Amino acid sequence: MRFLLSLSITLALALPATAAPQNVVLLVADDLGMQVGCYGDTVAKTPNIDALAKSGTRFTHGFASVSSCSPSRATLLTGMPTHQSGQYGLAHATHNQHTFKNVKGLPALLAPAGYKSGVIAKLHVQPKEVYPFDVEVAGNGRNPVQIAQQAKKFIADCGDKPYFLLVGFTDPHRAAKGFANDMKFPAEVPVVKFDAKAVPVPYHLPDNADVRAELAEYYQSIARLDHGIGMMMKVLEEAKQLDNTLVIFLSDNGIPFPGAKTTLYDSGIHLPLIVRKPGQKAGVTCGAMASWTDITPTVLDWCGVKPEPVGKKEAPLPGRSLLSVVEQEKADGWDTVFASHQFHEVTTYYPMRVVRTRTHKYIRNLAHPLEYPSASDLWGSPSWQGVLTRGDKFMGKREVKAFLHRPKEELYDLEKDPNELKNLAGDAGSAKVLEDLRAKLTDWRKKTNDPWLIKDQHE
Repeated sequence: MRFLLSLSITLALALPATAAPQNVVLLVADDLGMQVGCYGDTVAKTPNIDALAKSGTRFTHGFASVSSCSPSRATLLTGMPTHQSGQYGLAHATHNQHTFKNVKGLPALLAPAGYKSGVIAKLHVQPKEVYPFDVEVAGNGRNPVQIAQQAKKFIADCGDKPYFLLVGFTDPHRAAKGFANDMKFPAEVPVVKFDAKAVPVPYHLPDNADVRAELAEYYQSIARLDHGIGMMMKVLEEAKQLDNTLVIFLSDNGIPFPGAKTTLYDSGIHLPLIVRKPGQKAGVTCGAMASWTDITPTVLDWCGVKPEPVGKKEAPLPGRSLLSVVEQEKADGWDTVFASHQFHEVTTYYPMRVVRTRTHKYIRNLAHPLEYPSASDLWGSPSWQGVLTRGDKFMGKREVKAFLHRPKEELYDLEKDPNELKNLAGDAGSAKVLEDLRAKLTDWRKKTNDPWLIKDQHE
């Protein structure tokens, strides 16, 4: 038996390499929540995203590990939570946050295996030595036609070389004004408008004219994003790359409205995740609880590259490959995810740690005496300014006071309270659950070298 195995290996090594390269395309939406048709939103117009889900696997329990642009993208590209990678907040302008220079992002990890890496439009992490993309193509991340043309050129330029391509769409992020729906786009980009009276209002927002008007604009930008996803899939089809390219579609964080983005409530981190693996069974709905820390291990697994240990204690990456569950509706052992936040902008410090299971969520607010801060684009939005000027006591179903002033610990029974409104941290009947989740969170923080653990020793 050993002789036959040895002979087969020898023959395999002697044969010329004829297999197609194992490519990866990572499609990242900007501030997209669950406003997608295949996730049950009956108003959203997302036929292309829905079609992608029908051709691959739709994860029902996909979770970002932070609800902020740069930190989330760093997690996607390193496999590490924010406190481990060092990308504590936004990379641009005065915020100027950097991933630790000893960390290796996907472009660096894949390069020794012969991969050419490219990013189109939004990257939003630094420094270059951690994310050494071979090709960085700037441009309008809201223009799906331009993005498709740039992707077509990148793929053609790769030739027979395997590639990793990150496409960073800007939609449906807020623009300087609204959601950029007043910009000029190529004629082939559809303009899909929505009736403000018909859009659903999430539980964490007040139901009024200002909010509805913004949501209608938001849905329009989602429709433009969807067209971009369709164009990208067409590029792969025309390049005859669909049979050897792993396609991953997800969002970096929740919707850009108060009560979602920058929070670690489900409205901020429970997001769409679609994986299309060549040759897989189509139309799978997978219930595994997947984290954005799993994306780097998934890409490395598909590319046949072993992940490297990280950190001073040589800790392994905390995530794992999703490829083992893409064809499973139920996935045993995929029942817990974690989250970590420091700040969004440099002025909005509010560190939090979270563990979420299928039934409960535990939030540790490490700077709980502080008022919860607001990202500048959310602060200036009509949705939030309306709450302030009217002096509203409630923001949807949540008290404004409770949103701004949080306790040290929050515990929610997600089966009875999916909107995370009733804190059970002080409930005697939940003491055992609280103790168990505290222990799980502490263990994860130790394994991921959380610098904020020192706070626990002084409280």
